[in-house]
Amino acid sequence: MTNTVFKNVKISGITVVLPENKISVDDELEFYKNDIKLLERNKKILGIKYRYIVENGVTCTDLCEKAAELLLRNININKTEIDSLIFVSTSHDYSAPASACLLHGRLGLDDTCACFDTSGLSCSGYVYGLWLAHSLISSGASKKCLLLAGDTNSLHSDKRNRISNMLYSDAGSATLIEYTKEENTSYFNLGTSGKDWNKIIIPASGYRLPVRKDIADIEITDENGNVWHLYDEILKGMDIFRFTMENAPKSIKELLTFSKKTFDDIDRVLMHQANGQILKTIAQHAAIPKEKTSAETFSKYANCGAASVVSAICDQMHNSCANNAMLVTFGVGLSWASAIINLKKCLITDIQFYKCNEKSISRREQIEEWIKYFKGEEPVKI
Repeated sequence: MTNTVFKNVKISGITVVLPENKISVDDELEFYKNDIKLLERNKKILGIKYRYIVENGVTCTDLCEKAAELLLRNININKTEIDSLIFVSTSHDYSAPASACLLHGRLGLDDTCACFDTSGLSCSGYVYGLWLAHSLISSGASKKCLLLAGDTNSLHSDKRNRISNMLYSDAGSATLIEYTKEENTSYFNLGTSGKDWNKIIIPASGYRLPVRKDIADIEITDENGNVWHLYDEILKGMDIFRFTMENAPKSIKELLTFSKKTFDDIDRVLMHQANGQILKTIAQHAAIPKEKTSAETFSKYANCGAASVVSAICDQMHNSCANNAMLVTFGVGLSWASAIINLKKCLITDIQFYKCNEKSISRREQIEEWIKYFKGEEPVKI
């Protein structure tokens, strides 16, 4: 595992934004074979209650743009001082250009700001992004880094799929990371199990198996009635559970050993809100004190993908501070990433909500705009 310590980097502010479209699992009985007992069993085991999903035309970049605007307004810094922007997601608007470039333009950042995307890690991606930002700043390559992380996971699966769709909310987040002369130590522990690359995967999402007419209408229904498409995210639940139980507690232990800390030194343990069952099991295996962690964020806001651990930060810590907060994440790859960070002087906002943009255009309108653009008739206004 990669262990890293940073001395002169601080996190100045964190904001997360969810769409205002709220769905209660109680309103989805039809997807549980109209069996109230089955529904209640899922609620009890997983702790699922609500999730928030985007409306047509809204993407992860929209949510992250809103989060960035709110954060920068609250911190009140000069945008020209931001010299790097990292976008972390599996829900990019386009395979090219990078969503970071779109957000750079929308936010009106200076042309000297370096921008790039990271992709394919989802739920562990935020801590990987923090590690990257800390690395850039520690090396002197950047002074102020804007980290934008999120996913629109509702678009990665069919709503009839009770293995994946019911677990996810859509969300975007913004975090400002800066250089500081004061010593502000943070610790990171990261790792990867690439041999398990196919345990969480969207098969038709790139150029190995691009979406074409021959697969566009293929629909697979498994023995439990869950509906899948080749462009949906596929989860191998038991394999992922075993991976998580093997690596998340180990990462926590190694991080504590590396930092020479115990749970007595940790104010709060904020875990990727995968589901209630997983969080409780990790807490038991890692011997995390009950009063220092919670799965309630999952119950209220579901699994927010790359913004999942950020949703826990904003939900559980917006009215508090922490000298040492431990972040624990695990996700696609399969990958894991944990960190101990100082949030004492960090501006942490409560969960914010995105109202549907009236300027969003339909899929048909987008297609028409691109046809005109290919013909050279007029510029795209999307």
